Amino acid sequence: MFRFGNPEYLWLFTAMPLLLAAYLYLNIRKRRDVQKMGRLSTLRMMMPELSLKRSYLKFWLIFVALCTGIFLVARPQFGTKVETVEKEGIELVVAMDVSNSMLARDLSPDRLTCARQILSRLIDVRKNDKVALIVFAGEAYVQMPLTSDTQSAKIFLHTIDPSLVPVQGTAIAQAIRLGLSSFSTDKEVSKAMVIITDGEDHEGNASEAAAEAAKAGVMINVLGVGSPQGAPLPDNKGSNNYLADNEGNVVVSRLNEEMCMEIARNGGGLYVRADNSNRAIRALEAQLNELETTRTASLSYSEYDEQFPLLAWILLVILLAEILIYDKKNRLFRNVRLFK
Repeated sequence: MFRFGNPEYLWLFTAMPLLLAAYLYLNIRKRRDVQKMGRLSTLRMMMPELSLKRSYLKFWLIFVALCTGIFLVARPQFGTKVETVEKEGIELVVAMDVSNSMLARDLSPDRLTCARQILSRLIDVRKNDKVALIVFAGEAYVQMPLTSDTQSAKIFLHTIDPSLVPVQGTAIAQAIRLGLSSFSTDKEVSKAMVIITDGEDHEGNASEAAAEAAKAGVMINVLGVGSPQGAPLPDNKGSNNYLADNEGNVVVSRLNEEMCMEIARNGGGLYVRADNSNRAIRALEAQLNELETTRTASLSYSEYDEQFPLLAWILLVILLAEILIYDKKNRLFRNVRLFK
């Protein structure tokens, strides 16, 4: 694949025909001024060292150099660049609850948006770790497999919403077991999971799954999103409308904090309630820092590789050639008729 990193600079090519027209106009005017002094054949005999063809060549070299410079600043990119990067960190699987209850607004602007923001900050502070991303509601799915390219995880954050999992519920146990299968087989590296959920409509067995993970050497941390007091759930009809049960009562979603603490306790990890500050991130960071890090080498892929160095060398060669070519003939190469 090929593209330009800064394609807006290609508009400079619109000025090149004007430059060419200006040169032709000035050259014609110069020729007319010279003809006022006499015939060109006679004037050439009076100035045998002058070479008009060298003058033309110098202009075209400058013209090509300008075109090359425009391509250079437009940053042509081609192919794929692969780098081997060594990092010292852990393997981290993040499981994000995307059930409809995450749309409650007891956090600003809502639980899901707040959870995405916290996850984004967590990825920033854990940039040396290998990260995998799981989304779950009534079922769990791997949104991004384990990778050292943590910035890719931030790209997936924008796509996380309840529509990713059509089956509603809070299948935390399934998310934990899916997370266990997402880790590598390397027994030397420390492993941890962070479950971001409000814990509502819990389907059971999550505590047992957390205990199994702890026995397998995986620390289970839980980030509770919401408040025990809860908030009504908005429906799809408008921002001021809320879901109601069969009796017409507004459905209120509450953070199941007791269940979240039990999962973290059985998983040998930390429970912390999320808010609109950085307190939860600092607590999780301190907890994950207790794990032993391992140095690993991984391949980092860049979709496009910069090609401007080749154009820079071409531009340098053209400019050097233009400087070394004189308007008049060189006495040392009098018999060399390269420009005849």
